[in-house]
Amino acid sequence: MNFTSKLIICTFALSCFSHFANAEEPSPGGLFVEPALTYQSGEMKVTYPSPFSDSTEKINGLGLGLRLGFHVYDSLFIAADGRYARPNYESSALNGSATADMSNLGVTLGVQTPLAGIRVWGTYLLTGSLNPEAINGVDVKFNNPKGYRVGAGIYIAAVSLNLEYQDSKYDSVTVEKAGPITGTFDSVKGNDKSYILSVSFPVAL
Repeated sequence: MNFTSKLIICTFALSCFSHFANAEEPSPGGLFVEPALTYQSGEMKVTYPSPFSDSTEKINGLGLGLRLGFHVYDSLFIAADGRYARPNYESSALNGSATADMSNLGVTLGVQTPLAGIRVWGTYLLTGSLNPEAINGVDVKFNNPKGYRVGAGIYIAAVSLNLEYQDSKYDSVTVEKAGPITGTFDSVKGNDKSYILSVSFPVAL
């Protein structure tokens, strides 16, 4: 079973659970969990020290998200926000593409209008990594993203339809394989700017 099939099955199961859980009377405050299916599309500009030229990498693919946090009267929420994805990573510098492991963890603060179902939020990214598989014999890993996501969504029944913009900067790169060159280099930076579409299922606990 490939990664996309697993994502679809997980999302269907989470949707069914969310629908059942939301059949109960909502609480004025308390814990909530919010699984999500995501699709990210964006570019990452990689800055190299002189005399090397900079490059632009493309990132596109499906992923999963999960928030766990606290809500107050269905109007204010704060949560830990974790993401994992297996996007396609296309490198102009390496003239090729490969599947990547991409993960990050942040803190989200948001507001919502219970009647109209409109939600807006911001997320500060704390940690994570982007680790593409080797491309033409070169294997690198981008470390410790710092940055933000801002998003908005429409909450309908048990489902939230969302759009986010993400701007994150990786502060170092680990060269795992590139001929005789290995190690971690703070002089190489990556700046990921992406749009993320998602379907999520908020559930009050």
